[in-house]
Amino acid sequence: MSKDYTGPKPDPRTDKIAFWYDPKKRSILFQLGVLAMVGLLGYYLVSNTMANLERQAIATGFGFLDREASFEIGESVIPYSAANKYARALLVGVLNTLLVSFIGVILTVILGAIIGILRLSSNWLVSKLAAVYIEVFQDIPVLLQLFFWYAFFYEVLPSPRQAINPLNGVFVSNRGLVLAVPESHPAHFYMLISFLAGCLVVYFLRRWARRRQARTGQPFPVFRAAIGILLALPLLAWLAGGAPTAMSVPELRGFNFQGGQNVSPEFSALLLGLVLYTAAFVAEVVRAGIQSVNKGQTEAAMSIGLKSAQVLNLVILPQALRVIIPPLTSQMLNLTKNSSLAVAIGYPDFVSVAGTAINQTGQAIEGVAMIMIVYLGFSLSTSAFMNWYNKKVALVER
Repeated sequence: MSKDYTGPKPDPRTDKIAFWYDPKKRSILFQLGVLAMVGLLGYYLVSNTMANLERQAIATGFGFLDREASFEIGESVIPYSAANKYARALLVGVLNTLLVSFIGVILTVILGAIIGILRLSSNWLVSKLAAVYIEVFQDIPVLLQLFFWYAFFYEVLPSPRQAINPLNGVFVSNRGLVLAVPESHPAHFYMLISFLAGCLVVYFLRRWARRRQARTGQPFPVFRAAIGILLALPLLAWLAGGAPTAMSVPELRGFNFQGGQNVSPEFSALLLGLVLYTAAFVAEVVRAGIQSVNKGQTEAAMSIGLKSAQVLNLVILPQALRVIIPPLTSQMLNLTKNSSLAVAIGYPDFVSVAGTAINQTGQAIEGVAMIMIVYLGFSLSTSAFMNWYNKKVALVER
């Protein structure tokens, strides 16, 4: 053995490396030790907390979830009243958070992608306007933006009697956006099923079109076919269901509108603030992803006769996505977590509802634990989906 050898020392009798000098075995021992220390610390904290709560006669556990909530919630995706239990009230908060986060993520990705592409436009004015948008909305804290939009809806917009009526059946006032919607009918459920079935058909059609193009070189108009399928199937379901045309049209009665669908100022302010703020960061992510693609790729694509839209869709974006998706995931998580600021403008998200429950029951530890678990679930599920999508669109070298 060389004199300069400094690695694990073998036992001269068995020619095996001693346990203490084996880095793999030693690392396992250290990890077990750290895990034991963390477990003991957790046990000490939990037992000490439980003893202090018992000494002060403070109720513990989640039994309060079966008690009557006794408070109203301004907005709810599902039916709710003060006579319902705390468990249903918290479920309302979860669904409200999911609603604003889901819509916000979709609008943010669309707006951010558009702004990011415009930022690279050869038109000087368009590029500078996109740059101004990015700088302004990135540099203003999101909470201030929420306050601004909340004040805009309540202080700038007129009362319902002087509501702005941009389209027939659409009214904008300081009570929110009110618009006409179709009245409830069984045909609408079948239209939804048809639309989901159309999405599935489009998915398989897209996969077939890609294989066909890879085999023959002939492109298939997937976008136009998808639009036709997604419009035709619900239309056929609507016709088969009797073609219902009855509408619930908002009418001014007293001091507010009755009928139609109302979008509250709180929801609108929260959605606008989150989308406009996060889209500025997404735009920079998209810009950086596009610029990471070598310019020679664009020149080569244009040299074979591809149009600008085809170059972007077939050449640039597939390569840019591997750079865009990881930071885009972070921005989606930021939007979901920033939705907890809804409590500042009165929108009943999960944090707001859980805070009310904590104030009424005094069980802060359980309430805060549920908030942490719910947002952890949101974050992990979003990360899992984006990681799956990232692997799906990854470029594989063959």
